[in-house]
Amino acid sequence: MDIEARAAVSSWIEISEERLAANYLALAEAAGVETQVLAVVKANAYGHGAEVCAVALARAGARWFGVNCASEGARVRRALDAAGFAREGDADAKVLVMCGAGSDRGPADLAAIAEHRLTPVVWTKQQVEWLRGSGVAAHVEVDTGMARQGVRAGAELDGLLDAMADAGVEMDGILTHFASAEMTVSELTQRQQQRFEAAVAQVRERGLRPKWVHAGSSSSVDNPAQRGGWLAGLAKTVGARAMVRCGIALYGYCLQIEGGGAGGPEMCAKVRAALRPAMTWKTRVMDVREVAAGDTVGYNATFIAPGPMRLALLPVGYADGLRRELSGTNARPGGWVMVRGRDGSEQRANIVGRISMNLTVVDVTGVDATGIQGVRVGDEVVLLGDGVTADDHAGIAGTIAYEILCGVKTSR
Repeated sequence: MDIEARAAVSSWIEISEERLAANYLALAEAAGVETQVLAVVKANAYGHGAEVCAVALARAGARWFGVNCASEGARVRRALDAAGFAREGDADAKVLVMCGAGSDRGPADLAAIAEHRLTPVVWTKQQVEWLRGSGVAAHVEVDTGMARQGVRAGAELDGLLDAMADAGVEMDGILTHFASAEMTVSELTQRQQQRFEAAVAQVRERGLRPKWVHAGSSSSVDNPAQRGGWLAGLAKTVGARAMVRCGIALYGYCLQIEGGGAGGPEMCAKVRAALRPAMTWKTRVMDVREVAAGDTVGYNATFIAPGPMRLALLPVGYADGLRRELSGTNARPGGWVMVRGRDGSEQRANIVGRISMNLTVVDVTGVDATGIQGVRVGDEVVLLGDGVTADDHAGIAGTIAYEILCGVKTSR
């Protein structure tokens, strides 16, 4: 017997191409004409959909895209090619595989990298050996203080460059990553800059001329203490162009800039004022009911109705990425959603009781105050978007907007 399974759509996301483009252009303006912005679409574009976002950002002018792995890069490349962003030579859209290749998948990754015109990041001799004879150019990552990926300047870097020369692997770029890019005054960042300068000088002394020198993230663009031409000036020492890798800001969010010194603790107002969340996560009301004073709501009765209330049931929960920490009790308010009232206005509806695996209850007592008809079964509800952001969720859940966005799961 054939069984046809149809998954009910309990929630969905909508991505604003207009906002994505505006965010990219704001970052490009802040980075300056001498610096290219690489659009990071790894981790499925922070939960937004890598293929959709890459094409939208390419339409806005992006020509470099950062992915996690070769398989993700292949999906992005296919989407870009299908949308007409395949060009000859240097005009081709570039896809950087930022997290390298693992020891158990190197040969397979190489096949995907070569087939889909990807640019790998390398820092070990083994990774270089996998590229031998492939004609694939690579970017070399330098570890300046993260102790994650990267080769250290000095003997380690010399050894890697020797291996690249022996394998015939061209160095298209050199990069590092800052651990505290959101700090206006950071001795660690200063040390990292000095170490990266030493690595670039080492490359220059060997007569190598990469096309790209890149460091930094969204916070590096947003942080007034890290602008001012340092990276562009460093790139010029090897005849290269500077590049910054922007991720979270493309989607409308940034970490708070912290510390004193240039810019103080304030956010970079011009950049941040232009950023708008690109994702709206929605669901629909599946039930509406009235409860009396003293009625309990949810597991362990953590919320007790203080009076007559109208409650709406939503078909989403922590299995979908709606964090359990957003649960609301009588003693501690939790998160909220946005419900459209009969007058068309968006109004808050607080989460009451514990968020379940697939269900959440919200208080719609005050929405239009027109009885149970104020909110109806089938009405759209905004879980994330205007009026309730990933920063709002993160503040309650004790985490960062990155984790909130990456955790959204829908029935797409």
